[in-house]
Amino acid sequence: MVDIATRVWNHKWKIDPIVRSLIDMDFYKLLMCQSIFRNKPDTQVTFSLINRSDHVPLAKLIDEGELREQLDHIRSLSLSRGESTWLRGNTFYGKRQMFRPDFMEWFEGLRLPPYHLERRGDQYELTFEGKWHEVMLWEIPALAVLMELRGRAVLDTMGRFELQVLYARAMTRVWEKIADLREIPDLSVADFGTRRRHSYLWQDWCVQAMQEGLGKAFTGTSNCKIAMSRELEAIGTNAHELPMVYAALAEDDTALAQAPYEVLSDWHDEHEGNLRIILPDTYGSKGFLDNAPDWLAGWTGIRVDSGDPVKAAQIAIDWWKSRGEDPTQKRVIFSDGLDVDKIRELHGKFAGKVNVSFGWGTLLTNDFRGLVEDDALAPFSLVCKAVAANGRPTVKLSDNPNKAMGPADEIERYKRVFGVGAQDRQEVVV
Repeated sequence: MVDIATRVWNHKWKIDPIVRSLIDMDFYKLLMCQSIFRNKPDTQVTFSLINRSDHVPLAKLIDEGELREQLDHIRSLSLSRGESTWLRGNTFYGKRQMFRPDFMEWFEGLRLPPYHLERRGDQYELTFEGKWHEVMLWEIPALAVLMELRGRAVLDTMGRFELQVLYARAMTRVWEKIADLREIPDLSVADFGTRRRHSYLWQDWCVQAMQEGLGKAFTGTSNCKIAMSRELEAIGTNAHELPMVYAALAEDDTALAQAPYEVLSDWHDEHEGNLRIILPDTYGSKGFLDNAPDWLAGWTGIRVDSGDPVKAAQIAIDWWKSRGEDPTQKRVIFSDGLDVDKIRELHGKFAGKVNVSFGWGTLLTNDFRGLVEDDALAPFSLVCKAVAANGRPTVKLSDNPNKAMGPADEIERYKRVFGVGAQDRQEVVV
């Protein structure tokens, strides 16, 4: 097992680049990329970094030259032969050859496109423009680089023994969380912590701890590189990016109202009925489900990623019942701001009513809260989102207005089209 504290103390980034592989990435990005490669190959999209935690002055903490060096390194990466073989030949969700030969041939020749970086006050403006299926693959590595460089800025001020103690305390914290989770019967939990992790080595350590501590209750990781190296299930389906871009491409309000369902129709065709998990909250979960076509009720489950998770899960249960489906045969995946207490609470409320799963993210792979002076390693809310498609702005409403994004006039238009009324604000944890 890697001695992380010593590795940090002796740090040479060419030995430990922040992103070391094109598949050091969430599995759902590759699944979506293949769908976009097939269905929207000519769509031009802009992605942009958004720091929701503006009290964290990234441009003051992170040297621009070092940031560029890491981003340029990512542009030099390509699939290794072993990675290509794993993607082409492995079984994912019970299906062999999940990735089509034409997609893999393209992916094997890919180098990520150029980026635009500019300092604006105490923050960085980082954007990516180009074909959707190319620039979308910048999202996860860009977030990983910014999160880890911010962490390194703090760690560089610490002595060798101080680092040893820091990581010992952080490891103890993770193991205590795992011990608490062991008390929950029939638990199903996966690692969703790539995008805002402390570091690759730390995420890999957390995954190994989950493997040993939880056994079969730990179902896998969203990180493809770690899934491959640790022989774990790669976990993931799709994300808000798909309906956001499809909606931006809609020519009128009628087409806009249908865009979220067009996404899932294409998804169904792409995966031949597999990976049937609905993410309903992009433009309000209740309205999405109320207006959903009947064929969606037959899908496997729903992922809850914003708003009040108890309310959202109950909306899903009621919807399934109203469509003649048995909720006990469906799955609800909770993935927003989870930690042990919230996992325990939600499992207690819904176990037996639905099949309950958890995608545990930042507070698994980056919980250094309170471990250094001024809480300088506390996780913060950083995202990289599609902000425009073919020159039109994208919009996300969410079930939590604190996560909404897009121009104010377009937000109001989307609220009108999707019938979104007053919403309860929830603290954005990470």
